[in-house]
Amino acid sequence: MIRFLSGIGLTVLLCAPIASAQRPAECVDPFIGTVGGGNTFPGAVRAWGLVSVSPHNAPGSPSGYIRGEKRCTGFGHIHLSGTGCGDFGSVILSFSRRTDVFAAPSQSCLLDSEAAHPGFYSAVLSDLGLTYQASVTRRCGISRIITRRPGPLRVYLDAGTSLAITGGGACRVENAREARGIDIAGGFCGESNREAIAFVCRFNRRSLRSGTWIGGRASGASSVAAADTELGAWFDFDMGGNDTLLVKVGLSLADHPDTNLDAEMPGWDFDSVANDASREWNRLLSRISVSGGTREDSVKFYTAFYHALIHPSIVSDVDGDYPGMNGAGVLHHDYDRYSVFSLWDTYRTLHPFLTLVFPERQSAMIRTMLDMYKESGWLPKWELAGNETHMMVGDGAVCVIADSYVRGIRDFNVAVAVDAIRKHTEFPRNDSARAARPGYDEYLKLGYIPFDQDTTQAWWVWGPVSTTLEYCVADFAASQMMRQCGSASFADQLLKRSGFYANVFDAASLFMRPRLRNGNWLTPFDPLATEGSGNWSGSGGPGFVEGNAWQYTWFVPHAMAGLISRFGSSSVFAAKLDSCFRLNYFTINNEPDMAYPYLFDYVPGAESRTRELVAEICRDRFTTGPGGLPGNDDAGTTSSWYLFSAMGVYPDSPGSLDYQLGWPAFDSVVITLDPAYWPGRRIVIAKEGGIRPEAKDLQWICNGKVLDRPTISHAWLVQGGTLTLSRMKR
Repeated sequence: MIRFLSGIGLTVLLCAPIASAQRPAECVDPFIGTVGGGNTFPGAVRAWGLVSVSPHNAPGSPSGYIRGEKRCTGFGHIHLSGTGCGDFGSVILSFSRRTDVFAAPSQSCLLDSEAAHPGFYSAVLSDLGLTYQASVTRRCGISRIITRRPGPLRVYLDAGTSLAITGGGACRVENAREARGIDIAGGFCGESNREAIAFVCRFNRRSLRSGTWIGGRASGASSVAAADTELGAWFDFDMGGNDTLLVKVGLSLADHPDTNLDAEMPGWDFDSVANDASREWNRLLSRISVSGGTREDSVKFYTAFYHALIHPSIVSDVDGDYPGMNGAGVLHHDYDRYSVFSLWDTYRTLHPFLTLVFPERQSAMIRTMLDMYKESGWLPKWELAGNETHMMVGDGAVCVIADSYVRGIRDFNVAVAVDAIRKHTEFPRNDSARAARPGYDEYLKLGYIPFDQDTTQAWWVWGPVSTTLEYCVADFAASQMMRQCGSASFADQLLKRSGFYANVFDAASLFMRPRLRNGNWLTPFDPLATEGSGNWSGSGGPGFVEGNAWQYTWFVPHAMAGLISRFGSSSVFAAKLDSCFRLNYFTINNEPDMAYPYLFDYVPGAESRTRELVAEICRDRFTTGPGGLPGNDDAGTTSSWYLFSAMGVYPDSPGSLDYQLGWPAFDSVVITLDPAYWPGRRIVIAKEGGIRPEAKDLQWICNGKVLDRPTISHAWLVQGGTLTLSRMKR
C-alpha cells in the first residue's frame, strides 16, 4: 500500500530537491487554494480527467469544499476546479451506521485527518468509525472504506443532487452489488444549462439489503426517476473490525459508463489505481524541473503545475463518443474531446502554457473548439459539458486558436479555423451572431461599444469598455494568423480594428473611460467605481467587467507602443502604472491586469520594477497554506500566471511571439520540449547567484548573446538552449 501523508508542513518536508527533480508529485499540495476563494478541491483527479472524487463540506462553494470545515455531507465524483460558480459535484456517496431506519442521505459526518496527493485523497470519518480513501482513472473513481470498528454500514448513492441544483434524474438497483442511472447537473452561474451524467456504481461484495429512495424517503421500488428531486439508492453491509469495502463508479456524458468502467478499472486493486495515478502525475510534472529555490517555492510551483493540468477535461468516452455542442446529441471521434473552456480567463496564461509545454494537448483542445464550431455554428465562449453558458465577454477562442497558430501549432484543420474567425469578425446582423460577439456591430460602426445601450435586449453588452478592449485583443491575434494564412487584406482590416482601444482612452484623465453614442464621455466618471456595470455585486464599475478604470487602462497588450504614445511619454506611462501598484489598485486575481507587472519592460530603464513586482507577488501573494492562491484560480489561469512568472518568462499578448522577461524564482528551470512540435530538446532558464530583483545592472543572455531588451521570442525560445539572467560585465 502506498503511504500518503497529510498536512502542509509534511508536504514541504517531503519536497526535497531530489523530489522536485524525480518525483515532483511529492511537491504538490492539493489543499492549496481551498480557502479564500481559490475554489480548488483536494480530491483525487487525473490530469485532464473527467472524474474527480472529492469531499463536500461546503455546499455553497463552487468546488463543494473549504479546508477546515468539519462536517462532510458526502463525496462527489465530478467537480470544477477554480471556477467562480458551481456545477457538477454529482453522484455522491455518503455513509451511515444506522441500517435499522431510513435516514436522509444529506446527514453529515465529521471529517478528520485529511490527506491528499495527486490522484489520491483520504480522511477519517471519526464519528462513523471509518477511514475513507479515493483514487481515480480518467473516467472512473474507486473508493475504499475501512472500518475502524465493527457493525452495520449503509452506503447512500445520491443521484439527484449537484452543487448548483437539485436536478433529479433516475436510479435503478440492478442487484445486490450494482446500481446505475442518470444524475442531472447544471445551473452554472444561474444559467439554464443542464448535463445528464450517466453512472454505474459497483461494490466488491454483496449487500445484505438494498433499495432506492426519493425525496428523503425510502421508495420500496427497485428504480426511481424524477425531475428536480433528490433520489438515489442505498446498500447495507455487515462490516467487521478493520474490514474493507470497495466502491467503483464509472461516469459518462455520452451514456456509456459501463464501457468506461470495464475498460479503465476492470479489477478491484485500489493500490494499483492509486500508484498508476501517482506515476502519471510524476511523468507529466517532470516536463519541467526546478532547482535552487526553497522547498516552499517547489511546493508552490508544482501545485500550480498540477492545478494547470485539470481543465479543460476529457469528456469523451473510451470508445470516442461524446456529447455534441448545444444539444447536437451523442457524436463520435477517434480522438479525445475536451470540455470546460473558461476562455475569458484561460486564453491569457493557461493555453499559452500548454502551447509551450504540452503542445500535443493544446492541439487537441483546438480541434475540440473547431468541432464545437462545426456542431453549433460558433466557437465556444465559456463551454461546459457541451453547453454554451455565455459567461464573460470578448472572444477568447479566437485568441487561443490564433496565438497557437502563430507560435507554430498547426496540425488542426486550418481552413475551418479561418472560416470560424471570419464568421466571428465579419459579423452578419442576426441574434446568433450577437451571442458570439455582443456589441460588435456597434464596435464596427462607431469604433467602440457605447455605454448607453438598451439593457433589456437579450444581447446587451456587459462592460462596454472592457468588451471593446477584449475585441481589440482578439482582432489583433486574428490579424496575425490571417496574415500568415495569406489573407493580407483581411489581416489589415483586423489590425486596424485592434487600434479601436484609442477611442475609449481619455487623454485628459489618462484613463480608459465609457463613451456615449454621441461621442461624449460618460459623466460623472469615477475611475475607482466598482459597481454599476451589471446589476449584481462585483460586476464591475460603469463600463467595466469585474474591475474599474484603474484595472483596465493598461489592458492593450498588443499595442503597448501605441498606448505609451497616448500617455504622452514613457515616463508618464510608467509613473501612472507604478501608482497603480503603490496605491494597491492592482489585483493579481483580476485577469485583465495580470500582465501589468511586466509592462515596465516596455520602458527603457524601468525593467527592474518588473523584476521587483514579480518577485514580490510570487513571494507574498502565493503561499503554501490553504489560502495560498490569491483569489479564484479560474480553471488554472492564476496558477499558470505563477508558473510563467516563477520560470522568468511571461506571454503578455496573444498573437505576439514575444515573452516578457521577469524574475525567475529558481536558480535553474529546465523545460523539456516536445520534439514533434518544437526544434529544440530543452530550455534552460538560469539565474546567476547572489543577484537581487531591484538591481539595475542585470542583463539577459540567450545562448551567449546579450539581449538588448528583456524580451525573448517564442521562435528563439523553442530552439532550445540557455537563457540566463546575470550581472552586466564591467
